[in-house]
Amino acid sequence: MSKQTGVSRAAIRSWQHRLEPLPRRTVPDAGPPADNCAYAYLLGLYLGDGCISAHPRGTGHYLRIACADAWPGLMRLCREAITNVRPGVSVYAVQKQGYSMMSGYYQHWPHLFPRHGPGKKHDRKIAPEPWQQVIVDAHPWEFVRGLIHSDGCRITNWTTRVVAGERKRYEYPRYFFTNKSDDIRGLYTGTLDKLGVEWTYCIRDGIPYNVSVAKKASVALMDAHVGPKH
Repeated sequence: MSKQTGVSRAAIRSWQHRLEPLPRRTVPDAGPPADNCAYAYLLGLYLGDGCISAHPRGTGHYLRIACADAWPGLMRLCREAITNVRPGVSVYAVQKQGYSMMSGYYQHWPHLFPRHGPGKKHDRKIAPEPWQQVIVDAHPWEFVRGLIHSDGCRITNWTTRVVAGERKRYEYPRYFFTNKSDDIRGLYTGTLDKLGVEWTYCIRDGIPYNVSVAKKASVALMDAHVGPKH
């Protein structure tokens, strides 16, 4: 070829070397969460107010958790949970109207949250993988706390009673969890059952929409392990 083209052999060898296909870069597997306790909490946040979306160039994925601006402590806990589950992932906040989207880019988020998918969660099946259930069973309160911090709240209810002919006002704390997904509500109430927390459904338009915890002993348990958002 050198004689036919008049190009030196050294140049041809250089071209051949440059035209050889580059070796494929192997990407390591995601591996298990680095911190199972943080993962249980992050899973609760994700099931409530989280989503996973692909990078436009198809090189990885974003985990996004919506956190209301009224709860700066929640933003801090969310950021810590993401970085503890996958050390080295940078987390940044994208400001929206009334809330911030805590976002972290990582190639293997779908492996750590395998039930992700397009559309709304209540329109698709949500069930934990066996390894996820093992983590939730080992850290149930962190899972419940993540669900409450995303789609729940602790409020003070009040009622009146007539005592000795006089009507008096009484206040009592109560936890609510609101989610349209039957599967996610089932994960919440199933975990509460294992923890000995009594709960009831609040029906809206004939649909069991809210899960309420109002019994004094159960509220005390929730206060000891969950507490209000901050």
